[in-house]
Amino acid sequence: MAKINDNYLKLKAGYLFPEIGRRVRAFTAANPSAKVIRLGIGDVTRPLAPAVLKAFHDAVDDLGTTENFAGYGPEQGYDWLINTIIEKSYTPLGVSLKTEEMFISDGSKCDCANILDIFALDNIVAIGDPVYPVYNDTNVMIGRTGEANEKGYYQNIVYLPCNEANSFIPALPTGKVDIIYLCFPNNPTGVVADKAELKKWVDYANANDAVIFFDAAYEAFITDPSIPHSIYEIEGAKKCAIEFRSFSKTAGFTGVRCGLVVVPEEVMGTTTLGEKYSFNKLWLRRTTTKFNGASYPVQRAAAAVYSDEGWRQTREIIDYYMENARIIREGLTEAGVTIFGGVNAPYIWLKTPDGMTSWDFFDKLLTECNVVGTPGSGFGPSGEGYFRLSAFGNQDNVIEAVERIKKNLK
Repeated sequence: MAKINDNYLKLKAGYLFPEIGRRVRAFTAANPSAKVIRLGIGDVTRPLAPAVLKAFHDAVDDLGTTENFAGYGPEQGYDWLINTIIEKSYTPLGVSLKTEEMFISDGSKCDCANILDIFALDNIVAIGDPVYPVYNDTNVMIGRTGEANEKGYYQNIVYLPCNEANSFIPALPTGKVDIIYLCFPNNPTGVVADKAELKKWVDYANANDAVIFFDAAYEAFITDPSIPHSIYEIEGAKKCAIEFRSFSKTAGFTGVRCGLVVVPEEVMGTTTLGEKYSFNKLWLRRTTTKFNGASYPVQRAAAAVYSDEGWRQTREIIDYYMENARIIREGLTEAGVTIFGGVNAPYIWLKTPDGMTSWDFFDKLLTECNVVGTPGSGFGPSGEGYFRLSAFGNQDNVIEAVERIKKNLK
């Protein structure tokens, strides 16, 4: 009989969002007339920008002609998309990248998990707490960890608590680690890191031969011009950082699927014999072996995001969501709730009132306000006592949800 991967059995609970879905389904089945407003999972609600949609349609039409038909494309993405992203999104930041250093994918969630393929299991990993669950769970799944303790911390992972005392910015590890996960603007807390803060991490990584996994999925939502959009705006980062970006929230591609990874050629690891080797070469080998590339119509649509018309329309959608964030942030602050985030990020991180646990607050909002959010404890032990609301809803629903919550908390 075939043996299973026992590492999956170490995972102590179902993935966070399926559990939320289960509870919501049970509630709606028992209360079919309830109008449930979902501000939990970070799924978008606005349609694709018209210029992007047109490019998508045109690309599909290409597949119906002999002259323009596209079959297998380059696994790492078409040069015309990669070079457009470099020109429009990185060059204005003062960041110089080679075409060969960017890889187009079907989403950053997959990339954050798949990147582990090219790193040895005995690397020491540091992860913030609370954190996007994929970082933690994929390290468990591949066998890097031992069992979890009573708090939910797994052996062989270094957890970096993020709380009010440190403004939800993790402190540098006290010892040496090999891989560091950073996410700014942060999911779930919505906080950002300035250049001075990121410089500390880059300096630490270079001093300790560590690699930073920098998740910049929400960089398009930054409103403060002093906040960096890319880790590569920091001197020395191209020697130690791999960056992930996504079209999911930036351009509404949650159902379309497109993302990218930047692996600079200077980011090096060592073989078991102590020889240096470029992670860029390893990721290229992994990509060309295990992936056939994002589809041609998707990549054409992604390129259209950066056209003058496409970017103007995309910015309007981002502004719509950030207005939602303002409505939630200001409305709940008025109700006496302690709020974090929601300024440079589409997530609002709030302190649960009256010392409630995060799942108790989830149930309270669901049953009494018919509003769905995300319990902070689902992002890690340090998330207990906090709660995440997403700004990706319909604006009328967001306004109604805030009024329901305000009325309930009076």
